[in-house]
Amino acid sequence: MPARIAKRIFTAILNAQHILLIPHRNPDGDALGSITAIMEYLKNGGKKYHAFCATDISTKFDYLPHIDEVGHDPTIFQDPSIDLIITCDSGDLRYAGVDQYIARMNRRPLIANIDHHPTNEQYGDMNLVIPSAASATEIVYTFFHVNHIPVNSNMATSLLTGLITDTDNFTNGATSASSLSLASTLLHLGGNIKQIQEEFIRDKTLNALKVWGAVLGRLKKQETLNIVYTYVTQEDLRRYHVTEAETEGLANFLNNLEEGRAGMILKENEDGSFKGSFRTTRDDTNVSQWALALGGGGHVKASGFRVDGPIERAIETVFHSITNIK
Repeated sequence: MPARIAKRIFTAILNAQHILLIPHRNPDGDALGSITAIMEYLKNGGKKYHAFCATDISTKFDYLPHIDEVGHDPTIFQDPSIDLIITCDSGDLRYAGVDQYIARMNRRPLIANIDHHPTNEQYGDMNLVIPSAASATEIVYTFFHVNHIPVNSNMATSLLTGLITDTDNFTNGATSASSLSLASTLLHLGGNIKQIQEEFIRDKTLNALKVWGAVLGRLKKQETLNIVYTYVTQEDLRRYHVTEAETEGLANFLNNLEEGRAGMILKENEDGSFKGSFRTTRDDTNVSQWALALGGGGHVKASGFRVDGPIERAIETVFHSITNIK
């Protein structure tokens, strides 16, 4: 089945006149690694394309090929020549931040949906969704492999970025034999692991560690649900002069805790709402079901959601919503 869908997407690309590539909002290394690898392929093939992201992109990703071509102007959706949209790493169009833009297009283009979230809504005309994959970039590599598309060093670096960031440098539950094997292949193809490590592993500033200390200092445990949790506020970011991006990794860090069957972190957005993340390493806990109850989604061991503030209300809403879910 995946091979057949990969070939259908390949045919759609060949027939397309103008392709629009879309990662999810607040894109991570997997979403951007996926679209930049495809951008390199399209550029080498002489295909007309644009890329759109609904939010700004962290400067951490400046090393990725063609990242400077990713635009933020929604008027691109008014271009009548767009006949194929490719989304990467988005379980639904709302998460990508483009559902309303696409709904208002005069002529709906074909949509190719490339993702690895088990909660994916299968919203595409072609859904290359493989929940067992460690990252969306692993699926993009499958697309290249099935269609005999050569992977150059730029593409390998993009694909390796997604693999390393979504497995938390091969330490979380997404790590598998296939992901490790693919990492080896991408290194042989010229993937720049040194650059990736400098951006995402040896990347903590003094102020970033101070805010981590403050956030970890307010760790609590919800005894009934056996969940360890904490939160980051906008005031934390202002006090320590850091960006929200510098708190990345906190959710995965909670997997190091011996206590609790899962960890949760809430990060305050500028509008006062909170972006939530669940993490677990236990086989008897499915955090994607918790996220679904809160309008989010994700993986069995890592998922995300959004909840209204203030923080006391946000915490109460989360625990009330998941109380009866195993």
